[in-house]
Amino acid sequence: MQDVMSLEGKTIVVTGAAQGIGQAVAKLAIALGGRVVAIDLNGDRLKTFADTANGRVLPYVGNVADPDFAETTVRHVTASVGAIDGLVNNAGIIRPAMIEKMTLQQWNEVISVHLTGAFLWTQAVGRIMLAQGKTGRDNPGAIVNISSDAGRAGSIGQINYAAAKSGLLGMTMSTAKEWSKFGIRTNSVCFGVVETPMTETIRGDKFRDGVLGRIPMGRWGAPEEVVKPVCFLLSDAASYITGQHIAVDGGYHISV
Repeated sequence: MQDVMSLEGKTIVVTGAAQGIGQAVAKLAIALGGRVVAIDLNGDRLKTFADTANGRVLPYVGNVADPDFAETTVRHVTASVGAIDGLVNNAGIIRPAMIEKMTLQQWNEVISVHLTGAFLWTQAVGRIMLAQGKTGRDNPGAIVNISSDAGRAGSIGQINYAAAKSGLLGMTMSTAKEWSKFGIRTNSVCFGVVETPMTETIRGDKFRDGVLGRIPMGRWGAPEEVVKPVCFLLSDAASYITGQHIAVDGGYHISV
């Protein structure tokens, strides 16, 4: 029986791949037959991950918001392995503060990583995918942007994060409108509360009961389960899906 979610022979770029959701995406992509170009600022964690992947992870250490790093990495990858088949814009940070107390530095740091970083990697990888599409190749590439329910409903104490995640939704639709005619698909996955280091505060005693009470499924998401739709969107099983925002949040978005 054909495995419609297979990523066999595909090269997938994943930003923020050293831990959490990014690493879970990378592991599943490898399990589905793919090879992962893993991008992260944390070189030690990235090396540790790559060392366990039997040569299926190509690690690149750098800041996703550095345009030279994005362009140089993509050129090196294409020279080494040829085509790039997928991109997951996942890298992210949080710098929480109430609006009246948030510094410009806190605002800029989050926007830079989440939004500017996603634009730079979409642009750099997208140029390769466009060239692949213009040669008539079937399924020349798929892009998945990791957004959040915060981007659709706002977030107290994280206006920078919510604005960045909302911006990713606009980036998704704009990219889909421009590039779908070349066969490049672009979609977003909007997560709720996933069990990662980034959500430790909201899952703590102070907020736990209130947040869980607004999740119809009554539990947090596990990284290993929430990344399955990401790999689905990267695969040929999603060959006619583009410009969509898929909520993977236990139903949280319908109760906000």
